[in-house]
Amino acid sequence: MDKRKVEIEINGRVHAAEIEPRLLLSDFIRYEARLTGTHVGCEHGVCGACTVQVDGLPIRSCLLFAVQADGCEVRTVEGMTAGLPYGQLSVLQQAFHEKHALQCGFCTPGFLLSLEPLLLSDVELTDDQIRSALSGNLCRCTGYQNIVAGVRLAVERIRGDRDSPDSEAATVAGEPG
Repeated sequence: MDKRKVEIEINGRVHAAEIEPRLLLSDFIRYEARLTGTHVGCEHGVCGACTVQVDGLPIRSCLLFAVQADGCEVRTVEGMTAGLPYGQLSVLQQAFHEKHALQCGFCTPGFLLSLEPLLLSDVELTDDQIRSALSGNLCRCTGYQNIVAGVRLAVERIRGDRDSPDSEAATVAGEPG
């Protein structure tokens, strides 16, 4: 099979490679870019563990060929702390930690990248809206209660900082908002 040249920006860094057209984006991220935070679970787009953001939208990376992401901006869980001091978590990651919203952690990157765009919206979030946003992600360890609580905490912190005249706006990813 003829290889194709692709250039995919992942977490602000361009990764160029000649790849087979059938290579999945999830495999490109893990094996070409050497970023292992994107987990592959079901390989059928059902579990959501492989969710990344492509041009700002949550996408199942196991359902997208890497050639389809050529020229796109991809963000993985490793990119959530861009611009933050070493060891500091994003607002959403910190809220997940504090509310015990993860157990084994396998599904957590997919949850974070699925939920993050929702937090940036100005919509008043109900528990039903949060649950709807995370309905495409499966977790076998939790009952989702702590995940909803983590999202609520992150929303409170992000929007509270946004409304405060004395503090810099909090961002989900640590990048200027």
